[in-house]
Amino acid sequence: MSEQSAENKQYVAVIRIRGPVNVRGEVEDTLKMLHLHRKNYCSVFPDSPSVRGMLRKVKDYVTFGVISEETYSLLKEKRGEKDKEGNLKPFFRLSPPRGGFERKGIKVPFKLGGALGDRGDKIKELIERML
Repeated sequence: MSEQSAENKQYVAVIRIRGPVNVRGEVEDTLKMLHLHRKNYCSVFPDSPSVRGMLRKVKDYVTFGVISEETYSLLKEKRGEKDKEGNLKPFFRLSPPRGGFERKGIKVPFKLGGALGDRGDKIKELIERML
Protein backbone atom coordinates (compact mmCIF):
# COMPACT_ATOMS: atom_id res chain seq x y z
CA MET A 1 0.00 0.00 0.00
CA SER A 2 1.43 3.39 -0.95
CA GLU A 3 1.81 6.32 1.44
CA GLN A 4 -0.85 8.39 -0.32
CA SER A 5 -3.54 5.73 0.03
CA ALA A 6 -2.68 5.33 3.73
CA GLU A 7 -3.08 9.08 4.26
CA ASN A 8 -6.40 9.21 2.42
CA LYS A 9 -7.85 6.22 4.24
CA GLN A 10 -11.57 6.72 4.71
CA TYR A 11 -13.44 5.60 7.80
CA VAL A 12 -17.14 4.89 8.16
CA ALA A 13 -18.75 5.70 11.53
CA VAL A 14 -21.89 3.70 12.37
CA ILE A 15 -24.25 4.68 15.21
CA ARG A 16 -27.12 2.49 16.39
CA ILE A 17 -30.30 4.56 16.65
CA ARG A 18 -33.04 2.03 17.33
CA GLY A 19 -33.31 -0.58 20.07
CA PRO A 20 -33.53 -4.40 20.00
CA VAL A 21 -37.33 -4.88 20.01
CA ASN A 22 -38.80 -6.70 16.95
CA VAL A 23 -35.47 -6.99 15.13
CA ARG A 24 -35.06 -9.91 12.70
CA GLY A 25 -32.39 -12.44 13.64
CA GLU A 26 -30.11 -11.82 10.67
CA VAL A 27 -30.22 -8.06 11.27
CA GLU A 28 -29.40 -8.55 14.96
CA ASP A 29 -26.46 -10.79 14.00
CA THR A 30 -25.16 -8.13 11.61
CA LEU A 31 -25.48 -5.48 14.34
CA LYS A 32 -23.43 -7.72 16.66
CA MET A 33 -20.75 -8.10 13.96
CA LEU A 34 -20.65 -4.30 13.80
CA HIS A 35 -20.23 -4.18 17.64
CA LEU A 36 -23.50 -2.25 18.01
CA HIS A 37 -25.06 -4.01 21.01
CA ARG A 38 -27.09 -1.07 22.38
CA LYS A 39 -28.59 2.24 21.34
CA ASN A 40 -26.14 5.14 20.98
CA TYR A 41 -23.16 2.84 20.46
CA CYS A 42 -20.78 3.89 17.71
CA SER A 43 -18.25 1.81 15.76
CA VAL A 44 -15.70 2.95 13.20
CA PHE A 45 -14.55 0.79 10.28
CA PRO A 46 -12.33 1.30 7.24
CA ASP A 47 -14.53 1.93 4.23
CA SER A 48 -14.78 -1.33 2.25
CA PRO A 49 -17.38 -3.16 0.14
CA SER A 50 -18.01 -5.76 2.88
CA VAL A 51 -18.76 -3.06 5.47
CA ARG A 52 -21.01 -1.26 2.97
CA GLY A 53 -22.93 -4.51 2.42
CA MET A 54 -23.52 -4.91 6.15
CA LEU A 55 -24.65 -1.29 6.39
CA ARG A 56 -27.15 -1.85 3.59
CA LYS A 57 -28.67 -4.69 5.62
CA VAL A 58 -29.01 -2.68 8.87
CA LYS A 59 -29.84 0.74 7.39
CA ASP A 60 -33.23 0.80 9.15
CA TYR A 61 -31.61 0.63 12.61
CA VAL A 62 -28.45 2.73 12.25
CA THR A 63 -27.11 5.95 10.82
CA PHE A 64 -23.70 6.10 9.18
CA GLY A 65 -21.35 8.29 7.22
CA VAL A 66 -17.74 8.94 6.26
CA ILE A 67 -15.59 10.63 8.91
CA SER A 68 -12.15 12.19 8.80
CA GLU A 69 -9.08 11.11 10.75
CA GLU A 70 -9.55 14.13 13.08
CA THR A 71 -13.07 13.06 14.03
CA TYR A 72 -11.88 9.50 14.65
CA SER A 73 -9.06 10.70 16.90
CA LEU A 74 -11.53 12.94 18.78
CA LEU A 75 -13.76 9.89 19.38
CA LYS A 76 -10.79 7.86 20.63
CA GLU A 77 -9.66 10.69 22.91
CA LYS A 78 -13.04 11.49 24.49
CA ARG A 79 -14.87 8.15 24.49
CA GLY A 80 -12.21 5.47 23.94
CA GLU A 81 -12.30 2.70 26.55
CA LYS A 82 -9.64 0.09 27.15
CA ASP A 83 -10.21 -3.57 27.97
CA LYS A 84 -8.31 -5.62 30.58
CA GLU A 85 -5.28 -6.09 28.28
CA GLY A 86 -5.07 -2.35 27.55
CA ASN A 87 -6.41 -2.53 23.99
CA LEU A 88 -8.98 -0.07 22.70
CA LYS A 89 -12.51 -1.51 22.66
CA PRO A 90 -14.10 -1.75 19.18
CA PHE A 91 -17.02 0.54 20.06
CA PHE A 92 -17.70 3.91 21.68
CA ARG A 93 -20.54 4.62 24.11
CA LEU A 94 -22.13 7.93 23.22
CA SER A 95 -24.73 10.11 24.93
CA PRO A 96 -28.05 10.89 23.26
CA PRO A 97 -27.57 13.91 20.97
CA ARG A 98 -27.99 17.38 22.43
CA GLY A 99 -31.02 18.86 20.72
CA GLY A 100 -32.37 15.43 19.82
CA PHE A 101 -32.43 13.63 16.50
CA GLU A 102 -33.79 15.19 13.37
CA ARG A 103 -37.31 16.58 13.17
CA LYS A 104 -39.11 13.49 11.90
CA GLY A 105 -37.54 11.11 14.42
CA ILE A 106 -35.82 7.73 14.39
CA LYS A 107 -38.13 5.82 12.05
CA VAL A 108 -37.63 7.94 8.91
CA PRO A 109 -34.59 7.99 6.56
CA PHE A 110 -32.21 10.95 6.76
CA LYS A 111 -33.00 12.02 3.20
CA LEU A 112 -36.66 12.49 4.20
CA GLY A 113 -35.86 14.50 7.35
CA GLY A 114 -35.38 11.62 9.81
CA ALA A 115 -32.35 10.08 11.46
CA LEU A 116 -31.76 6.70 9.75
CA GLY A 117 -29.43 5.65 6.95
CA ASP A 118 -26.56 7.33 5.13
CA ARG A 119 -25.70 10.87 6.22
CA GLY A 120 -22.50 11.29 4.27
CA ASP A 121 -20.29 13.98 5.82
CA LYS A 122 -23.03 15.21 8.18
CA ILE A 123 -22.34 12.32 10.56
CA LYS A 124 -19.59 14.51 12.05
CA GLU A 125 -22.16 17.01 13.35
CA LEU A 126 -24.19 14.23 15.01
CA ILE A 127 -21.09 12.73 16.63
CA GLU A 128 -20.08 16.12 18.03
CA ARG A 129 -23.56 16.54 19.56
CA MET A 130 -23.30 13.06 21.12
CA LEU A 131 -19.84 13.47 22.72
